[in-house]
Amino acid sequence: MMKVLPIPESGPVRATFVARPNRFIVRAETPALGRFDAYMPNPGRLRELLLPGATLLLSPAAGKQPYVVAGVERDGEAVMLHTHWNNLVARRLLEARLVPGLEETEVVRAEVPVGHSRFDFLLRDRKGELLLEVKSCTLFGNGVAMFPDAITERGRRHLEELAALSREGHRCAVLFVVHSPHVSCFMPDYHTDVEFAQTLAAVRRDLPIIAASVRWNADLTLDETSVRALPTPWSRVNREAQDRGAYLLVLRLPEPCRIEVGALGEVEFAAGHYIYVGSAMRGLAARMARHLRLRKQHHWHVDYLRAHADRAEALAVRSSKREECTLAQAVGKLFPPGPAGFGSTDCDCPTHLFHAGPTHPLDLRTFHDLLERFRMRP
Repeated sequence: MMKVLPIPESGPVRATFVARPNRFIVRAETPALGRFDAYMPNPGRLRELLLPGATLLLSPAAGKQPYVVAGVERDGEAVMLHTHWNNLVARRLLEARLVPGLEETEVVRAEVPVGHSRFDFLLRDRKGELLLEVKSCTLFGNGVAMFPDAITERGRRHLEELAALSREGHRCAVLFVVHSPHVSCFMPDYHTDVEFAQTLAAVRRDLPIIAASVRWNADLTLDETSVRALPTPWSRVNREAQDRGAYLLVLRLPEPCRIEVGALGEVEFAAGHYIYVGSAMRGLAARMARHLRLRKQHHWHVDYLRAHADRAEALAVRSSKREECTLAQAVGKLFPPGPAGFGSTDCDCPTHLFHAGPTHPLDLRTFHDLLERFRMRP
């Protein structure tokens, strides 16, 4: 077991996750310290990891917050979250000759400026120098790892710049460090960022795309015996990374209300979160964007409900097959149905609207399990 991260010999401090006020702060709690804020060095959404009651792994910090979030436990196992420390992990794997395809390289230097960008490592082997960009992947489930968990224009631009350098004669590669041993393949998350996924699929003709899974022990030491190369099913990525599929629209009604819903007439709605299941086999992104807008002509049943909601979020489930009804049936096993016929006048489903209650669905492990089942297919 190798200590790679700058964590005290006593190991990380365990705390309970309470909330995330913003991207870079989490609210934590311990019996000894009570509630306090800790620095979160990871701008990703991390919604499937930072569930209420999750165990955080903290390390003392010298900044404004007394602790920094180094990791989190999922299903009893540690996941390293500190994106700034990801390069420490990559460097250790490179020096130990554990990165698949880069076993013969040595690190020349880190933080290498090239043009208008800065890349993570300059490597050298018998063939010459090689630029390496490293990404941290903490999104996984159902045996599949995916990146990113939020739209990353900067990440997409780096891919294009590396591909351009490769076409000019420079050797380049991209390494995804996947922080879980319980995965069998890696894919770009085309549900969340279809443009990044399409770019990654395109640039693989110009540079190697490497994904390697690692395992972390409970004290956040690295198990070097567990490093494995992960394949990517590129045929599936090319087929599914398109602007089509199903979606889940999560709406919140701040208070009970009666709403006139087109041909359904006046319908009474309880307060809380609702999940609407829809699809668009062309123009999925535009359809979801339309649902999020308030100012529009009412056309679908959900338009009337959206006008009264104070919060709205759309989650894509991209697929080349029409899965709207299958998805609605799965959501219906988790949450009680909404009004009969809501959004389902053109199919045999009783409804496509479901009442999730006061808790946001993304704060529930069961809802993330559903998302993983439809988004992460091994």
